[in-house]
Amino acid sequence: MTSHPNIVITGMGAVTPIGIGVKTYWKNLIDGVCGIGPITHLDVSALPVQIAGEVRDFDPAQFIPRQQMSKLARFAQFAYAAAEEALADSGLAVEPYRTGLTMGTSMNGVAEICQTQEEYTRTGRKVSPYFVPKVLGNMAACQIAIAHNIQGPSFTLNTACSSGIDAVTMAVMLLRAGAADTMLAVGGESIACAPVISSLATSHALSRNNADPRHASRPFDRARDGFVMGEGGGALVLETEEHAAARGAHIYGRILGCANNNDAYHITSPRPHGEGGARCMALALADAGIAPEQVGYINAHGTSTPVGDVLECDAIRTVFGDYAAHLPVSSTKGATGHLMGAGGITELIACVLGIRDAVLPPTLNVTDPDPACGLDCVPLAARPCRYDIAMSNAFGFGGQNASVIVGRP
Repeated sequence: MTSHPNIVITGMGAVTPIGIGVKTYWKNLIDGVCGIGPITHLDVSALPVQIAGEVRDFDPAQFIPRQQMSKLARFAQFAYAAAEEALADSGLAVEPYRTGLTMGTSMNGVAEICQTQEEYTRTGRKVSPYFVPKVLGNMAACQIAIAHNIQGPSFTLNTACSSGIDAVTMAVMLLRAGAADTMLAVGGESIACAPVISSLATSHALSRNNADPRHASRPFDRARDGFVMGEGGGALVLETEEHAAARGAHIYGRILGCANNNDAYHITSPRPHGEGGARCMALALADAGIAPEQVGYINAHGTSTPVGDVLECDAIRTVFGDYAAHLPVSSTKGATGHLMGAGGITELIACVLGIRDAVLPPTLNVTDPDPACGLDCVPLAARPCRYDIAMSNAFGFGGQNASVIVGRP
């Protein structure tokens, strides 16, 4: 195995449907709060799906300079706010040329694109000159970089639902390569608009439980009928351990291993039995140099789709063998919905804090576990449990698979 520097986490930020700020997000996650409800920020009365995990009571003015707010799409505002929290939490003094930024987002400013097209069609008025830079995926990273004079490596990744974890993986690769001493890995998403909702509903990907939104996202439950869209932002400050130690930074955890691969099979469906996801988890274990039995918890992709949940559980059994029956595997999407590009990072934060606080985050709404899934999904309520290593998975359209393994500092 090639020797590379240890990578540590020194700052975290979160904007989610169950709380703004890491402290609130984590408390509500462990307390079993659900952030899914009727969609309020657009008219969905004519749509078959009318529920989502919305970020409520978000005031961008608390995080973003007023002159910049109108230049940031909603997904980028969430990313910016999470980045501000993570940077402040880390106490980092940015070294411009040795600090970099990776950004993950699945669908960029699609909601603003739809809104602008609708207004233009209705009124014919000229479109703002800020429209194009506002909806580009890399503009979240651009605005964060400008605000903090981050002039190192900068990449924005669009790998569907894997985008957030892939942003972390890319940041780790750059740190290992010596291209930077510190990286800010960020994710942001907000995709609720009529064309996206209609398309996903037509493909039977979304839950249609409009009458009972709090119980609509039910990963690993027999009655699950699709995922629930969410929105939000997440951010991590990553550093080489040497750099963090030199400045006396508080270390939340270590990045032990990470991996990315592609199914090369179908535009939306995973390979049978989750073969690609299994290979990705195995690659992450190999990168970390650990045995499967050393993993104490998996934060699953677990979107609450009838097929996807079973395939991920199949993949876990392939990699972890008999140990899979004793390995806690939960999905926090029962609480937040599917945060797409932001989910990978906020779910990784849950892994880090779960290790710190010796607790397993719950999977909400599992009242009738699906025997086809057949794993310990930590149903309904958080569970005390001491563990030192956790894995987080994210799988996306296009055959994208991503896994990151974190450990106790």
